[in-house]
Amino acid sequence: MKRVLSIKAEAFPIAGSFTISRGSKTEARVVACTIRDGGHAGRGECVPYGRYGETIESVTAQIESVRGEIEGGIDREELSRLLAPGAARNAVDCALWDLAAKVGGETVAATIAAISPLPLTTAYTLSLGDAEQMGAQAKAEAARPLLKVKVGTADDDARIRAVRAGAPRSRIILDANEGWSATNLARHMAVAAGCGVSLIEQPLPAGDDAMLADVARPVPVCADESLHTRADLTALRSRYDAVNIKLDKTGGLTEALLLRDEARELGFQIMVGCMVGTSLAMAPALLLAQGAEFVDLDGPLLLARDREPGLRYDGSLVYPPEPALWG
Repeated sequence: MKRVLSIKAEAFPIAGSFTISRGSKTEARVVACTIRDGGHAGRGECVPYGRYGETIESVTAQIESVRGEIEGGIDREELSRLLAPGAARNAVDCALWDLAAKVGGETVAATIAAISPLPLTTAYTLSLGDAEQMGAQAKAEAARPLLKVKVGTADDDARIRAVRAGAPRSRIILDANEGWSATNLARHMAVAAGCGVSLIEQPLPAGDDAMLADVARPVPVCADESLHTRADLTALRSRYDAVNIKLDKTGGLTEALLLRDEARELGFQIMVGCMVGTSLAMAPALLLAQGAEFVDLDGPLLLARDREPGLRYDGSLVYPPEPALWG
């Protein structure tokens, strides 16, 4: 029986709003891909990201451009030659993983790992605001063991200190989303070090981060926008201590697994992150994140409504997906 592909754009409201240095949003707009083969259906979800020129329409068009090949039975390796890394390929790649698990009767976790996946502690993200607002957010979430804090302005000193005061026992990741510059980098890093920050994510713009190789890094620095696939790793070795792997950047779980393993061989710490999406997008990333030093898969915790069934969250602890959701 021939496969049947369906593509659906969906919107899930965010609880409140989500703000980073590039702007705010009140809903997560996603594209879901379903591939049916007889009585089985595999699903994948991606989040188009304007930072990379992606829209709901462009991602949908990319998937439509290979409809014939998908319905004709291509595998994940063939997909990687047809679509470039990015959100569109992620949705299809994850749908193919899910479909293979359902057709073969073996979970994705069993296919890629020798041991059963474990629950993981995820970061919880605090949106960018003024120092008083961010201190209040930190205080409200101070029981969480790991907080990811959106910064990225020319003067984040007070924000960093306010978050540390609000959550004195939490580990903290600062995510500047390319918002710092050569003129304020050293000052912000010094404040972060003084506040016991565990990691700084993408402080400088991608393509303008060479100076990281020549400055003191009192806090480990993680590449996000500067890293997409394995091809980027060599150039980043002298600039970054960790890499943030996101399926919407790598183009799916297939490349992400290879990227993770090569990054480890090169000595990088591993962070597995996400865009703001539903549990369907987090599920494959949760398998990728097994053994990672930093896990940031809190997308569903930021939503007013998730998919049903979704992942199980117990505070900041997130459990591996059940087959009814994915994999």
